[in-house]
Amino acid sequence: MRTKLPIILLFALFSGIALGQKKSELFAQIEELKSEKQELEQELASVKREVSSSKAKSETLKTENVSLREANATLLKNLTSFSELSKKSSENVNKTLAALQQKEKQLNGINEMIASNDSTAIVALTQVKKTLGENANANFSEGDIILSGSLNTLFGSDSSMELTDEGNEWLARVADIIKANPDRKTEVVGLNITGEFATTYDQAIAVTKRLTDSLGVTTEKLSTLVKDGNFKEGIAIKLRPNYEDFYGKVKESVKVAQ
Repeated sequence: MRTKLPIILLFALFSGIALGQKKSELFAQIEELKSEKQELEQELASVKREVSSSKAKSETLKTENVSLREANATLLKNLTSFSELSKKSSENVNKTLAALQQKEKQLNGINEMIASNDSTAIVALTQVKKTLGENANANFSEGDIILSGSLNTLFGSDSSMELTDEGNEWLARVADIIKANPDRKTEVVGLNITGEFATTYDQAIAVTKRLTDSLGVTTEKLSTLVKDGNFKEGIAIKLRPNYEDFYGKVKESVKVAQ
């Protein structure tokens, strides 16, 4: 018994030492596991943060993607609208240019007719001066050929109603001019500076009657009037263009140009 006791004590001692070592190792392992757990928890938290950040970025990208799609759709719509507007504007510009060209063509036609009328009147005025003489008081104004005769030449005074021989001779040449220009209307205009229009009108009527009754001028295109001469007196005989016929030709020219 005494021999076995030391052995038992020695066994117990070794067992205690071995157990102590295992506990120490176990505690060390526990601490190591705790450390690993803490590291894993930190890594997990980091991963969670990254996942959360990725989700936030994903949501942001989704929102931006939606905004970009809407912006693209709006831009495409605006581009389509701009294209249509540009097309309409181009069509309107082309229509406007065509209309302007048409108007220019019409205006050119009218200007050509006016120029032709003026040119004809200038040629007629040259013939008038040849008929009345180089010292004839004949002018061209606004399309009218104007032949002027003084009261002294026609009547011998500003109050007489009887034509002088010189006046009758002058009117005979005027009658030839009127008959040579049948496309023009004739106005016998009495010009007065005193306000006594009755005398001036009687003188203008005397000239008109001489032209129609004795010199073969038709009454269809002849009219008589008096007006303030604005510091001029006498008888003015105007050969005026047939404006009705002229405007009729202009209208016809405009229709053809359309």
